[in-house]
Amino acid sequence: MLHLTKSGNELPVDLLQTVLKMAPTAEEELKLRLYSGELSFLGPAERFLKVLVDIPFVFKRLDSLSLMYSFQEEVSGIKESLATLEVACKELRHSRLFLKLLEAVLKTGNRMNDGTFRGGAQAFKLDTLLKLADVKGTDGKTTLLHFVVQEIVRSEGVRAARAARESQQSISSVQSEEYFEGSVHESEYHYRSLGLQVISGLSGELQNVKKASVLDADGLTNTVSKLGRALMKSINFLNSEMKSLDEDTGFHRTLRSFVEHAEVDTAWLLEEEKRVVVLVKSTANYFHGNAGRDEGLRLFVIIRDFLIMLDKACKEVKLSGIKPPSIHRNKESPSLPPSPDLRQRLFPAIMDRRIDNADSDDESASP
Repeated sequence: MLHLTKSGNELPVDLLQTVLKMAPTAEEELKLRLYSGELSFLGPAERFLKVLVDIPFVFKRLDSLSLMYSFQEEVSGIKESLATLEVACKELRHSRLFLKLLEAVLKTGNRMNDGTFRGGAQAFKLDTLLKLADVKGTDGKTTLLHFVVQEIVRSEGVRAARAARESQQSISSVQSEEYFEGSVHESEYHYRSLGLQVISGLSGELQNVKKASVLDADGLTNTVSKLGRALMKSINFLNSEMKSLDEDTGFHRTLRSFVEHAEVDTAWLLEEEKRVVVLVKSTANYFHGNAGRDEGLRLFVIIRDFLIMLDKACKEVKLSGIKPPSIHRNKESPSLPPSPDLRQRLFPAIMDRRIDNADSDDESASP
């Protein structure tokens, strides 16, 4: 081991970590250096350290070796997390179905609040999505989220049926005519059933949003910074202590080569981390207005929890039978119980930003 520490770079990782944990304090190291008695009088650990500290800057060498071993794995993990965040932002901003659901929530709320100062709202905070399951009908089971799903289920079914016909036409015109003959007689139930399948697929469409929801933003930033500091220590060690030794060993050459490549990777990583953080914040601003510092990753948590609720609601709608929605203002609706604070619970913070229309198809559109 002593030969490898001074001249090589292939120490077993477990042994390396164990030795680093045994590193003595400056005072303990000085005592070991000054000890001139019989080695047999020392314990096994002290004898080992006594020999080890005779190697110049041994623990700085071991620190650099540890960084060499872990660097690529750390960089790969950070790159994967940053890529997940970037794709999650794109998924959210370009998901037609998710924006369609937001539009349906807004329409439902405005219909309930028609004639009040809350009517005609143009936007809402995404936190509202997590409250849709709290507003229940008189049966104690049907929630506002069920109504929202029913609000768009037919148009999504019509859209899916139309896409299927167009796809069939591209395969065979003869097959297409036969398919179309069967399609024109498709029942209302079929469209709604097909639409429910589409809505149920949103969770799969936003896979990276769910992955991003478990990432720790501060932890990611700290890991990048920690990696940069560790590399700087190795660079300083190479350019000062190692240079003063005028040592040309396998370890020295390996460390020099590692530093040259790691500097490029770390510089790129620092810039990439800044870029993705800005992207996450801009995505949070897109949905939340002027979002705070922690709103970025919290956005993904909200969507993840909403997707869990949505999956559950779709299963319940399927089990209860698929039928057209019937929703009115709260004071007139036979399905929703009177509640003076319903509007405050559903739309607590209306903003001035308009939610773009996610789909030009009207709910009553024919195939």
